[in-house]
Amino acid sequence: MPELPDLPPIRETIAAHGLSASKALGQNFLLDEKLLDRIAALPGDLAGQNVLEVGPGPGGLTRALLRAGARVTAIEMDSRCLPALAELGDVFPGQLTVIEGDAMKLDHGEIMPQATEREPFHVLSNLPYNVGTALFVKWLSGTKGDEAWPPQWLSLTLMFQREVAERIVSKPGTSAYGRLAVLAQWRSNARLAMKVHRSAFTPPPKVMSAIVHLIPGKAPEGVSARTLERLTEAAFGQRRKMLRQSVKGVSGALEALAELGIDETRRAETLSVGEFVGVARVMGG
Repeated sequence: MPELPDLPPIRETIAAHGLSASKALGQNFLLDEKLLDRIAALPGDLAGQNVLEVGPGPGGLTRALLRAGARVTAIEMDSRCLPALAELGDVFPGQLTVIEGDAMKLDHGEIMPQATEREPFHVLSNLPYNVGTALFVKWLSGTKGDEAWPPQWLSLTLMFQREVAERIVSKPGTSAYGRLAVLAQWRSNARLAMKVHRSAFTPPPKVMSAIVHLIPGKAPEGVSARTLERLTEAAFGQRRKMLRQSVKGVSGALEALAELGIDETRRAETLSVGEFVGVARVMGG
């Protein structure tokens, strides 16, 4: 693993560039490089692999990814952080591409190296809290939002607030089970890979964090992701109500429940991922 003799500790880099975490941008900086190396190792060997990172900030996780031999494309909308990232690019020539912009507005497949050949990539990110869930749903919809599956990404390794991370991996019948669990699990394998204490961040957030790791699986045939998204949004949007009330506004949902013999007096949290997928299949596009 290459050393970083020309780089000061991350804390010194932050001080040298006068950086501070922006609450408006949902920033919290990780400074523990051993922890960052552990995060970078979660997907396996990244040597020579393309990696997308959103919100690198001063480049803590970016350093770990570059040390692991990855070719990193980082999207950063905070121009204050660009000089610190440029220093990393100088130390690891040819390994780092930084794009200034809003990750929610960019086509991630198009900005990656060899995009025209749809070369796959991993996604690793300490996601900004204010857009983390929206970005996650975007990736679950396929890189281009075209429902193509398997997606262009090979894995997602993402830092969330622990509460959100637990929702993603939760099981039916639990209080955390909801829309995110169904969307994540119907065609991906999701696991809680690591818990991260709030004290690991600067400044420490008010909540604990956790890292979720997802690998795309086989997509059930005859199911539209858009239909499943509409169904789960309605079902869990009124989770205390019976299905006959919560999904009555979704065209074809009540008919699909009846066809499958699913009791419409049940509540959304009692349906398995497979049952939601079955309802969406019967509903069609």
